[in-house]
Amino acid sequence: MPGPTIVWFRDDLRLADNPALRAAVDRGEPIIALYVFDEESPGVRPLGGAARWWLHHSLTSLGERLRERGASLVLRRGPADRVVREVVRDAAAGAVFWNRRYGGPERTIDAGLKAALRDDDVEVASFAGSLLFEPWTVTTGAGTHFSVFTPFWRACLALPSPRAPLPEPRELAGIRRVPPSDPLDDWRLLPRDPDWAGGLRETWEPGEPAARRRLRQFVEHDLASYDRARDEPAAGATSLLSPRLRWGEVSPYTVWHEAIEAGNGGRFLSELGWREFAWHTLYRFPDLATKNLRPEFDAFPWPQPLPTHLDAWRHGRTGVPLVDAGMRELWHTGYMHNRVRMVAASFLVKNLLIDWRRGEEWFWDTLVDADGANNAFNWQWVAGSGADAAPYFRIFNPVLQAKRFDPDGHYVRAWAPELLGDDPPEPVVDLGATRQAALDAYEHVKSAARS
Repeated sequence: MPGPTIVWFRDDLRLADNPALRAAVDRGEPIIALYVFDEESPGVRPLGGAARWWLHHSLTSLGERLRERGASLVLRRGPADRVVREVVRDAAAGAVFWNRRYGGPERTIDAGLKAALRDDDVEVASFAGSLLFEPWTVTTGAGTHFSVFTPFWRACLALPSPRAPLPEPRELAGIRRVPPSDPLDDWRLLPRDPDWAGGLRETWEPGEPAARRRLRQFVEHDLASYDRARDEPAAGATSLLSPRLRWGEVSPYTVWHEAIEAGNGGRFLSELGWREFAWHTLYRFPDLATKNLRPEFDAFPWPQPLPTHLDAWRHGRTGVPLVDAGMRELWHTGYMHNRVRMVAASFLVKNLLIDWRRGEEWFWDTLVDADGANNAFNWQWVAGSGADAAPYFRIFNPVLQAKRFDPDGHYVRAWAPELLGDDPPEPVVDLGATRQAALDAYEHVKSAARS
């Protein structure tokens, strides 16, 4: 049926390489750009504080860019299935387009909405815009999902190469009577009383233009040294694209082809593959943030954690230099170097013997790049309960990790300088004794699995 096209933006806050937006342009009717802030639908996980901060600024940037091209961004809050249908009705829309999501509750919402709109004779289409490979296209020879990364990635690379990025539309035909929109400030995404986001403002500029600049800078200046220096937290060799990909300010297709054209993808492309692996795993196991992927870990005897230990870990006061530096970087910037994330996570799970879910919850609240797949997937990897997991007995020694990857102490000195002084505080636990306690607990898991 005729009528304007609604482009429902979700975790794809960009104009370039946006298949849903491109399809709307090609349809030839006026366009309504819609974002629904949905924390009410069943199963949808509310955003953490750092993510809410990023979303506010990314939506501001997206709205400005849409206006420059002739369209308006409509903001609505509420259950998506209800809100989208209300906007369809208010605007007499003839079509709704979106890029696909892969979490369980989100897929349920989208499938139900697609069926309901089609019953109302509204054209509906979804597109691949957030993953390089659709989860149902990458399976083992037996048709099952992969549980180990290397064969998974090999299977991905055997498929047709990811498509080329789509161009950004220069002009958009907006609608004359724009449906009512919520003021963004009414969503109260920014922290107040207190405003703790000073470090985030110092560190990040959300939005698609900044994402494209960062990608270009990384490809031109840092990609060549990525393989060699990616594990050194003080080297500045990482891409810093994770929040950009999480919010879809740049597409994985664009990142992929920029790296390929630079002729130096190497290990960096496999990191994109790890992101794919996390999302494919979530597609098969929607409860990834709350349930052990390996059910034998349900028998793990987590002791009652000491509140002082969890609080010390959260705020970088464990007395372990690399762990504390990472946790303070996280609190200040909403980000932590990936190598340090692994060390900090291992310390929580395998030295403090605190359930990985407590760490996942903290990262969910404090990381600007926390998404539904990667955050939980990587916590389960460290804990030993997930896909392709590090064996539980592989316990990161934070002292040895610091000697190897921060030998001159530049990273620790930047975030926890007193721990390199003449009288540093004692660690809250003995690394050797707690390592043995973790191994003893793991023996309980193995015994339970055998019985």
